Amino acid sequence: MDNYAHFMNKDAVKDADRAHVFHSWSAQELIDPLAVAGAEGSYFWDYDGNRFLDFSSALVYTNIGYQHPKVVAAIQEQAARMCTVAPGFAVDVRSEAARLIAERTPSDLDKVFFTNGGAEAVENAVRMARLHTGRPKVLAAYRSYHGATATAINLTGDARRFGNDSATAGVVHFWGPFLYRSPFHATTEAEECERALRHLEDTVVFEGPQSVAAIVLETVGGAPGVLVPPAGYLAGVREICDRHGIVFVLDEVMVGFGRTGRWFAADHWEVTPDLLTFAKGVNSGYVPLGGVAISGAIAETFARRPYPGGLTYSGHPLACAAAVATITTMAEEGIVEQSARTGAELLGPGLRALAARHPSVGEVRGLGTFWALELVRDPGTREPLVPYAAAGAANAPMAAFADACKKGGLWPLTAGNRIHIAPPCTIAPEDVARGLEILDGALSVADAHMA
Repeated sequence: MDNYAHFMNKDAVKDADRAHVFHSWSAQELIDPLAVAGAEGSYFWDYDGNRFLDFSSALVYTNIGYQHPKVVAAIQEQAARMCTVAPGFAVDVRSEAARLIAERTPSDLDKVFFTNGGAEAVENAVRMARLHTGRPKVLAAYRSYHGATATAINLTGDARRFGNDSATAGVVHFWGPFLYRSPFHATTEAEECERALRHLEDTVVFEGPQSVAAIVLETVGGAPGVLVPPAGYLAGVREICDRHGIVFVLDEVMVGFGRTGRWFAADHWEVTPDLLTFAKGVNSGYVPLGGVAISGAIAETFARRPYPGGLTYSGHPLACAAAVATITTMAEEGIVEQSARTGAELLGPGLRALAARHPSVGEVRGLGTFWALELVRDPGTREPLVPYAAAGAANAPMAAFADACKKGGLWPLTAGNRIHIAPPCTIAPEDVARGLEILDGALSVADAHMA
């Protein structure tokens, strides 16, 4: 710690940050990042001793909480034994991480290609699909987020694509199901499912099935607002893919490893994709790691044909050690089951009770420890509390709501007109209650901004 003695106050930390750190998704001179001094469990704190209950799990990845001692110890042990080695070697900790992941993925997704994070996982999944099929096009939903690298950001459907959109050849967007704001004028989940599948089928037909390599979907839409698909939708997409020889890719970067109360969100609907991307919760973000779980048929494509892709740090030993410890601990401590109980018994009922008290809450949706409140100006018309992609003064109501959360000691994850509730899967019941109490007060601020 002596090496950081000059950083033992927030001013020194913030001065160095302003001088040298270039932050993502930000106008650099318009931000004032909080200086974080430490974290443990479901909390982090600043240099002034202010503690924040983290309802964002950092960026929805600290599934096992901050500083879990078993994961920290595993990283330390691996660092003492072997910090790094090239990805071309067979290494015990990498092999064990892959085995533990493959044991939990659906059906025959038994091969794992490791990456450094979720965007790279999506990049490589698309590359595999194109090479496997010999086709160029990839379909993705408008309400989606798949990462910030070249292909992934063009697959992304939300507004973060706008500043990066290079009209990547072969990317086609379509409307996925979202009954609350149905683009299909549906009035029931069954209608929404049927009409969304018909729209997807039409998109495939008019793009030319023989040119479509893959359909890429978030199993539960994360950044777009915790969009839980209606019953039958994922099975319907699977059927469309099978009929047209299209690779089905499920993006589980945000929802894998217990987030929705199952090891993978696909397990809720008993659907198996051809490729499944993961990151974040695989080791709770302690060391960067992501990957692609690969079906037998696609793995066979590259049995005697070299796969033209690789990463210097693929399956880094420290990251894999963190993954082994995280997965093992989650299994031993029943953390996936805890996430499911927290959603069913605490978060779901608690958030619905808040919605009943606050007219600014238009809809509550979610699973496990992954929920969203849709905030509106008018519950009758469902007009969002702020416009799509709002910034500056237009986003003032959401900024005021987020500020009220922080003043109450809760760190929120807001996106557009929504707050996403994604605490660690290990959150204690008393902390859920505290978080709901803080949200109750902050929602009064949102109520005051209604039309």
